[in-house]
Amino acid sequence: MLAGMAQAAAAKVEISFYYPIAIGGPVTKVVDDLINRFESSHPDIKVKAVYSGTYPETLSKSLAALKSGTPPEMAVVLSADMYTLVDEDAIVPIESLAKTADDKSWLGGFSDVFMLNSRSDGKTWGIPFQRGTTVFFWNKNAFKEAGLNPEIGPQNWEEVVSFAKKLTKRDGNGNVTQWGMQVPTSLTSYWILQGYVAQNGGKIADLDGRKTHFDSPEVVGALQYLVDLSRTHKVMKPGVIEWATTPKDFFEGRTAMFTTTSGNLTNVKNNAPFPFGVQILPENKRRGAPTSGGNIFIFRSSDAAKQAAAFTFAKWLTSAEQAAEWSIKTGYIAPRDDAWETPAMKNYVATFPGAAVPRQQIPFMVPELSTHENQRVARAIDDGIEAAMTGTRSPAEAMANAQREAERILRSYR
Repeated sequence: MLAGMAQAAAAKVEISFYYPIAIGGPVTKVVDDLINRFESSHPDIKVKAVYSGTYPETLSKSLAALKSGTPPEMAVVLSADMYTLVDEDAIVPIESLAKTADDKSWLGGFSDVFMLNSRSDGKTWGIPFQRGTTVFFWNKNAFKEAGLNPEIGPQNWEEVVSFAKKLTKRDGNGNVTQWGMQVPTSLTSYWILQGYVAQNGGKIADLDGRKTHFDSPEVVGALQYLVDLSRTHKVMKPGVIEWATTPKDFFEGRTAMFTTTSGNLTNVKNNAPFPFGVQILPENKRRGAPTSGGNIFIFRSSDAAKQAAAFTFAKWLTSAEQAAEWSIKTGYIAPRDDAWETPAMKNYVATFPGAAVPRQQIPFMVPELSTHENQRVARAIDDGIEAAMTGTRSPAEAMANAQREAERILRSYR
């Protein structure tokens, strides 16, 4: 009997799962619960969660572990970092693991737009997991006070300015007590700008990851619009607006409208002390919004059993039921059409219609900026956006500088 127990213990496969969050917090509890339930139904697999900090930290730690010979079996990394992982020969194509008809049916069930940052050269490198987009929120009470219809948000760039002027409040000394609009421009500011570029009829990069268009008229015009919100129209706080503080400013009445990730849906639902509206982004020449978020990547390994176990866990995590649950509990978009047909998701949308808004935006989404050496290229445009928002460069000059740097980085890949 003891020999049999030892054999059973030896047969259990342990895999490591790098997940981008600091230790603690509600999302960690959701991940831990998912792992516990997976292990209960798959007693031959043990999953060791490693909470690895931010997305960039997770990428850095995953590659460092790879170079030391102990890579994670799987990790959630930004979908936009796909080319970096492929260039490092760090990951395997999912088709090499999806062998059965059921596997192939599962792989074909993801929304096409989320696969644009998941495939390259005819291979699938990432599995859409916690994906998102940008959405538009407004304070219905503030709309009523300003004489606006609280049930309808602005539908185009001109209406954003018009509404924001009515919503901006100043005290007797001229100090702003409530801004009409707020757009975060810190951290991955290129991502927020990318939605405005799409609405302006342009794109910031080619899909093959080798060419950017930062100095195009559509990109410069979109950045000029953001600058004008603060400098010309004076309806948005000047300078760089911090990503993390934007929802709090909304909750505390310091802004009446704001744009943020759809991953904040649950946060706003749980913490806004007033009725709020949420909709897809306003248009200019057309509708447009970027995709975002993390994919599951499976790392190269000499241990076939561990790699197979990682695929089993990844497939389970992204099945219709778990994708629906993840979306409900976090606010990320369920990246599979069948997830939206589950009873849990249907019931959730019925009680919280705002949860359906990100899905309504899918037809207008464009892939997130993803290039070779993506973090360096993204840093170039982020620096340019900051220079424009702080007034140290004009939008045209800032984007010209960013394009020159991107050209320098990507030239060898062409």
